[in-house]
Amino acid sequence: MSDTRTNAGLDNISTFRKMTVWNEPGDRVLTIMSAGNLATTQAVISLLDERSKLPADRKPSLMKAPSMFQAACMVGDTLREVIRDLKDGGQRAESNFDATLILGGQIAGSPSRLFLIYPEGNFIEAGEDTPFFQIGEIKYGRPILVRAYDPDLSFESAMKLLLVSFDSTLKANLSVGAPLDYFCYEADSLIKKHVGRVEADNKQFQTISTQWGDALKQALDTLPDVTLTTD
Repeated sequence: MSDTRTNAGLDNISTFRKMTVWNEPGDRVLTIMSAGNLATTQAVISLLDERSKLPADRKPSLMKAPSMFQAACMVGDTLREVIRDLKDGGQRAESNFDATLILGGQIAGSPSRLFLIYPEGNFIEAGEDTPFFQIGEIKYGRPILVRAYDPDLSFESAMKLLLVSFDSTLKANLSVGAPLDYFCYEADSLIKKHVGRVEADNKQFQTISTQWGDALKQALDTLPDVTLTTD
């Protein structure tokens, strides 16, 4: 799940999609989420998309990568290339050109995998000890994921957990905003399914937000009072 708010100051806020999905049914499904400099992330996605349509002998293509590891290497190389070109182009900006990406998906013949790709182009893979990744503004929603995540969560419960996590971030940080894009991938299906967008006024989202806030207040009331002592 990803938000769609970008900003270059409080008076320059826009909405851009930060999630991209490629699908060759029966062969591969690849998803990239981005955080950081918008020009960088858009250039990376555009390059990857264009190269996926070129003949195989022209440029390495995500749609021809033999494994998810090779796809992660390709994405990392492209991110590093874009950042280098922007930095070497002579133009300077108040903010740097760094960006961070999450790549997930599955290629036929191998299991689904998830990678966190850094601005330098290197990456790490999710596993049992680190089952999920976050990029961008993570600190407000992370405690909820850490406490409530379970690998056996159903799609519906996982969506509920993500919405609660994002709700906490939305209320705490103006740089994150709805609508929220989501993609739930069913392992071994190799098709793009369960893709959508949650608007700010979505009734289910509003209900979850309200009931979560009420539940927190009730939980606080049930905790034992703290006895204050003086030295």
